[in-house]
Amino acid sequence: MHKLLRWGATGAEGVAAAMLAAMFATFLLQIFSRYVMVQPFGWTLELCLVLWIWIVFFGNAFVVRESDHVTFDILYLAMPRGIRAIFALISAGCIVVALGWSFWPTWDWIDFLRIKKSATLKVPMRTIYSIYALFLIVVVLRYAWVFLDVLRRGPPDRAHEPGHEADP
Repeated sequence: MHKLLRWGATGAEGVAAAMLAAMFATFLLQIFSRYVMVQPFGWTLELCLVLWIWIVFFGNAFVVRESDHVTFDILYLAMPRGIRAIFALISAGCIVVALGWSFWPTWDWIDFLRIKKSATLKVPMRTIYSIYALFLIVVVLRYAWVFLDVLRRGPPDRAHEPGHEADP
């Protein structure tokens, strides 16, 4: 299982890197078309924006680890283990409930966007913003796992590492 998680993390990093490379190449093409050809391509700006949306939400769902986040854990670390468990359960539970509760209204809006297409790429807006729905699902599952992990094993020793498993 650990090997499968490591393989998935490496694959996700590869996808994010490919999107960054595509965005950079598109940006360079945009500069070339604007300043060398003096005939800017309109689709390059839109493609950069779409790739940025996907990089942010895909990366935060699949690439960014808990230890990569900035945390303000002075109060958390000053508390005894039992209080830290309550803090960890409350924070993970709030994330699961809030993002889970927002999923259906969010999906309703994303699904509504199927009637609109992007200006130059002619891609349905639902396709562009569907990554946010995936982001919501993954974060809810991730923090549900954190919640169960804290119930089973207790709170982590450091606030920015809610899971006890090693990073893949």
